[in-house]
Amino acid sequence: MSTPSSRHSPWLLVVGACTADDRSAAVPADSRTASPASPATPVGKQTRMLVSLWRVLPRGLLWLAALAALWALAACSTPRTPDGIQPVTGFDVNRYTGHWYEVARVDNTFERGLTQASATYTRSADNTVKVVNRGYDPVRKEWKEAEGVARFVDEPTRAALKVSFFGPFYGGYNVVALDENYQWAMVVGSSKDYVWILSRTPTLPGHVQEHLLERAQAMGIDVHRIQWAPPAGEQLARRAVMT
Repeated sequence: MSTPSSRHSPWLLVVGACTADDRSAAVPADSRTASPASPATPVGKQTRMLVSLWRVLPRGLLWLAALAALWALAACSTPRTPDGIQPVTGFDVNRYTGHWYEVARVDNTFERGLTQASATYTRSADNTVKVVNRGYDPVRKEWKEAEGVARFVDEPTRAALKVSFFGPFYGGYNVVALDENYQWAMVVGSSKDYVWILSRTPTLPGHVQEHLLERAQAMGIDVHRIQWAPPAGEQLARRAVMT
Protein backbone atom coordinates (compact mmCIF):
# COMPACT_ATOMS: atom_id res chain seq x y z
CA MET A 1 0.00 0.00 0.00
CA SER A 2 1.53 3.32 -1.00
CA THR A 3 1.88 5.95 1.71
CA PRO A 4 -0.02 9.20 1.03
CA SER A 5 0.68 12.54 2.63
CA SER A 6 0.25 12.83 6.40
CA ARG A 7 -3.03 14.72 5.89
CA HIS A 8 -4.61 11.68 4.26
CA SER A 9 -2.89 8.79 5.98
CA PRO A 10 -5.27 8.45 8.99
CA TRP A 11 -8.18 8.07 6.59
CA LEU A 12 -6.36 5.49 4.52
CA LEU A 13 -5.30 3.61 7.62
CA VAL A 14 -8.86 3.25 8.93
CA VAL A 15 -10.73 2.61 5.71
CA GLY A 16 -7.95 0.53 4.15
CA ALA A 17 -7.93 -1.78 7.15
CA CYS A 18 -11.70 -2.20 7.04
CA THR A 19 -11.58 -2.92 3.32
CA ALA A 20 -8.91 -5.57 3.91
CA ASP A 21 -10.95 -7.17 6.70
CA ASP A 22 -14.06 -7.30 4.52
CA ARG A 23 -12.04 -9.33 2.01
CA SER A 24 -10.68 -11.59 4.77
CA ALA A 25 -7.75 -12.43 11.27
CA ALA A 26 -5.90 -14.18 13.96
CA VAL A 27 -6.24 -16.25 15.16
CA PRO A 28 -4.87 -18.63 13.87
CA ALA A 29 -3.07 -18.95 13.12
CA ASP A 30 -1.95 -15.83 10.92
CA SER A 31 -3.82 -17.00 12.03
CA ARG A 32 -2.33 -16.28 10.19
CA THR A 33 1.20 -15.24 10.40
CA ALA A 34 0.37 -11.57 10.09
CA SER A 35 -2.55 -9.24 10.49
CA PRO A 36 -5.37 -9.44 7.89
CA ALA A 37 -4.77 -5.72 7.45
CA SER A 38 -1.34 -6.42 6.06
CA PRO A 39 0.50 -3.64 4.16
CA ALA A 40 0.55 -6.05 1.21
CA THR A 41 -3.23 -5.81 0.91
CA PRO A 42 -4.17 -3.51 -2.00
CA VAL A 43 -6.38 -0.48 -1.37
CA GLY A 44 -9.91 -1.16 -2.64
CA LYS A 45 -12.24 0.96 -4.74
CA GLN A 46 -14.08 2.10 -1.62
CA THR A 47 -10.87 3.43 -0.09
CA ARG A 48 -9.90 5.39 -3.22
CA MET A 49 -13.37 6.90 -3.42
CA LEU A 50 -13.30 8.05 0.21
CA VAL A 51 -9.79 9.48 -0.09
CA SER A 52 -10.91 11.46 -3.16
CA LEU A 53 -13.88 12.74 -1.16
CA TRP A 54 -11.53 13.84 1.62
CA ARG A 55 -9.47 15.87 -0.82
CA VAL A 56 -12.41 17.87 -2.22
CA LEU A 57 -14.32 18.51 1.03
CA PRO A 58 -14.47 22.14 2.21
CA ARG A 59 -12.69 22.71 5.50
CA GLY A 60 -16.02 23.30 7.21
CA LEU A 61 -17.06 19.72 6.40
CA LEU A 62 -13.86 18.01 7.47
CA TRP A 63 -15.48 17.15 10.81
CA LEU A 64 -17.98 14.99 8.89
CA ALA A 65 -15.08 13.09 7.39
CA ALA A 66 -13.60 12.67 10.87
CA LEU A 67 -16.90 11.23 12.11
CA ALA A 68 -17.00 8.87 9.15
CA ALA A 69 -13.47 7.72 9.95
CA LEU A 70 -14.49 7.03 13.55
CA TRP A 71 -17.49 5.04 12.31
CA ALA A 72 -15.22 3.01 10.06
CA LEU A 73 -12.87 2.38 12.98
CA ALA A 74 -15.79 1.06 15.06
CA ALA A 75 -16.73 -1.26 12.19
CA CYS A 76 -13.18 -2.61 12.12
CA SER A 77 -13.32 -3.37 15.85
CA THR A 78 -16.36 -5.66 15.44
CA PRO A 79 -15.77 -8.13 12.58
CA ARG A 80 -18.84 -9.88 11.26
CA THR A 81 -19.53 -13.60 11.25
CA PRO A 82 -19.95 -14.83 7.64
CA ASP A 83 -23.41 -15.92 6.51
CA GLY A 84 -24.11 -19.58 7.19
CA ILE A 85 -21.39 -19.79 9.84
CA GLN A 86 -22.34 -20.77 13.39
CA PRO A 87 -19.60 -20.64 16.03
CA VAL A 88 -19.43 -23.52 18.48
CA THR A 89 -21.36 -23.11 21.74
CA GLY A 90 -20.43 -24.61 25.09
CA PHE A 91 -16.86 -23.51 24.35
CA ASP A 92 -14.18 -23.87 27.05
CA VAL A 93 -11.28 -21.53 26.34
CA ASN A 94 -9.12 -23.20 29.00
CA ARG A 95 -9.28 -26.49 27.10
CA TYR A 96 -8.65 -24.70 23.80
CA THR A 97 -5.46 -22.95 24.86
CA GLY A 98 -2.07 -24.48 24.14
CA HIS A 99 -0.22 -25.48 20.98
CA TRP A 100 -1.97 -26.32 17.70
CA TYR A 101 -0.57 -27.49 14.37
CA GLU A 102 -2.07 -25.96 11.25
CA VAL A 103 -2.78 -29.06 9.14
CA ALA A 104 -4.81 -27.36 6.41
CA ARG A 105 -5.86 -23.90 5.25
CA VAL A 106 -7.33 -21.91 2.43
CA ASP A 107 -4.18 -20.18 1.28
CA ASN A 108 -3.93 -16.46 1.95
CA THR A 109 -1.52 -13.64 1.20
CA PHE A 110 -0.04 -13.37 4.68
CA GLU A 111 0.78 -17.10 4.95
CA ARG A 112 1.61 -17.82 1.34
CA GLY A 113 4.67 -20.03 1.02
CA LEU A 114 4.95 -20.75 4.74
CA THR A 115 5.26 -24.32 5.98
CA GLN A 116 5.12 -25.97 9.41
CA ALA A 117 2.62 -23.34 10.54
CA SER A 118 1.37 -23.45 14.10
CA ALA A 119 -0.51 -21.37 16.65
CA THR A 120 -0.13 -21.15 20.40
CA TYR A 121 -2.90 -19.67 22.55
CA THR A 122 -2.43 -18.53 26.15
CA ARG A 123 -5.18 -17.13 28.35
CA SER A 124 -4.31 -13.83 30.02
CA ALA A 125 -5.40 -12.47 33.39
CA ASP A 126 -7.73 -9.94 31.69
CA ASN A 127 -9.63 -12.80 29.94
CA THR A 128 -8.06 -12.06 26.57
CA VAL A 129 -6.08 -14.73 24.72
CA LYS A 130 -2.50 -14.21 23.61
CA VAL A 131 -1.95 -15.52 20.08
CA VAL A 132 1.44 -16.52 18.69
CA ASN A 133 1.45 -17.67 15.06
CA ARG A 134 4.57 -19.22 13.58
CA GLY A 135 5.61 -20.54 10.19
CA TYR A 136 8.74 -21.38 8.25
CA ASP A 137 9.71 -19.53 5.06
CA PRO A 138 11.70 -22.06 2.98
CA VAL A 139 12.79 -19.41 0.48
CA ARG A 140 14.38 -17.10 3.04
CA LYS A 141 15.24 -20.03 5.30
CA GLU A 142 13.82 -18.36 8.37
CA TRP A 143 10.97 -18.65 10.85
CA LYS A 144 8.32 -15.95 10.89
CA GLU A 145 6.29 -15.16 13.97
CA ALA A 146 3.40 -12.83 14.72
CA GLU A 147 1.93 -12.06 18.13
CA GLY A 148 -1.60 -10.82 18.64
CA VAL A 149 -4.49 -10.74 21.07
CA ALA A 150 -7.94 -12.34 20.81
CA ARG A 151 -11.12 -11.20 22.54
CA PHE A 152 -14.55 -12.79 22.71
CA VAL A 153 -17.20 -11.00 20.67
CA ASP A 154 -19.85 -11.82 23.29
CA GLU A 155 -20.11 -14.54 25.95
CA PRO A 156 -16.99 -16.72 26.39
CA THR A 157 -18.97 -19.95 25.94
CA ARG A 158 -19.57 -19.04 22.28
CA ALA A 159 -16.48 -19.54 20.12
CA ALA A 160 -16.73 -16.25 18.24
CA LEU A 161 -13.62 -14.16 18.79
CA LYS A 162 -11.86 -11.24 17.17
CA VAL A 163 -8.10 -11.15 16.77
CA SER A 164 -5.79 -8.19 16.35
CA PHE A 165 -2.16 -8.16 15.28
CA PHE A 166 -2.15 -4.39 14.80
CA GLY A 167 -3.71 -1.78 17.08
CA PRO A 168 -7.51 -1.54 17.07
CA PHE A 169 -8.00 -3.48 13.82
CA TYR A 170 -9.54 -6.92 14.21
CA GLY A 171 -10.22 -9.96 12.07
CA GLY A 172 -12.84 -12.60 12.85
CA TYR A 173 -11.95 -15.93 14.45
CA ASN A 174 -14.86 -18.35 14.58
CA VAL A 175 -14.41 -21.94 15.77
CA VAL A 176 -17.07 -23.74 13.72
CA ALA A 177 -16.15 -27.39 14.38
CA LEU A 178 -14.45 -28.78 17.45
CA ASP A 179 -13.56 -32.25 18.65
CA GLU A 180 -15.22 -33.13 21.97
CA ASN A 181 -11.76 -33.75 23.40
CA TYR A 182 -10.34 -30.58 21.85
CA GLN A 183 -7.98 -32.54 19.59
CA TRP A 184 -8.93 -30.80 16.34
CA ALA A 185 -10.77 -27.66 15.29
CA MET A 186 -11.90 -25.81 12.18
CA VAL A 187 -11.76 -22.02 12.16
CA VAL A 188 -13.35 -19.52 9.78
CA GLY A 189 -12.29 -15.87 9.66
CA SER A 190 -14.29 -12.79 8.69
CA SER A 191 -15.17 -14.44 5.39
CA LYS A 192 -15.23 -17.95 3.95
CA ASP A 193 -12.01 -17.12 2.10
CA TYR A 194 -10.18 -17.64 5.40
CA VAL A 195 -10.33 -21.18 6.75
CA TRP A 196 -7.92 -23.14 8.94
CA ILE A 197 -7.96 -26.70 10.25
CA LEU A 198 -5.97 -27.18 13.44
CA SER A 199 -4.83 -30.29 15.26
CA ARG A 200 -2.99 -31.15 18.45
CA THR A 201 -0.90 -33.53 16.33
CA PRO A 202 0.94 -32.81 13.06
CA THR A 203 -1.52 -34.92 11.02
CA LEU A 204 -5.16 -36.00 11.17
CA PRO A 205 -6.60 -39.43 10.34
CA GLY A 206 -8.23 -39.71 6.93
CA HIS A 207 -11.74 -40.16 8.32
CA VAL A 208 -11.42 -36.94 10.35
CA GLN A 209 -10.25 -35.06 7.25
CA GLU A 210 -13.27 -36.33 5.32
CA HIS A 211 -15.60 -35.36 8.16
CA LEU A 212 -14.24 -31.82 8.28
CA LEU A 213 -14.44 -31.40 4.51
CA GLU A 214 -18.08 -32.47 4.62
CA ARG A 215 -18.76 -29.99 7.42
CA ALA A 216 -17.01 -27.22 5.49
CA GLN A 217 -18.95 -27.94 2.31
CA ALA A 218 -22.23 -27.83 4.25
CA MET A 219 -21.26 -24.32 5.43
CA GLY A 220 -20.78 -23.11 1.87
CA ILE A 221 -16.98 -23.22 1.92
CA ASP A 222 -15.20 -24.09 -1.35
CA VAL A 223 -13.43 -27.24 -0.16
CA HIS A 224 -11.35 -27.43 -3.35
CA ARG A 225 -9.39 -24.44 -2.05
CA ILE A 226 -8.43 -26.17 1.19
CA GLN A 227 -4.77 -27.18 1.07
CA TRP A 228 -3.50 -29.92 3.38
CA ALA A 229 -0.02 -29.53 4.80
CA PRO A 230 2.38 -32.35 3.87
CA PRO A 231 3.53 -34.63 6.71
CA ALA A 232 6.19 -33.13 8.98
CA GLY A 233 8.87 -35.53 7.72
CA GLU A 234 8.23 -34.50 4.14
CA GLN A 235 8.41 -30.81 5.08
CA LEU A 236 11.74 -31.33 6.81
CA ALA A 237 13.07 -33.21 3.79
CA ARG A 238 12.09 -30.32 1.55
CA ARG A 239 13.91 -27.91 3.85
CA ALA A 240 17.05 -30.08 3.69
CA VAL A 241 16.95 -30.13 -0.13
CA MET A 242 16.55 -26.36 -0.33
CA THR A 243 19.33 -25.65 2.18
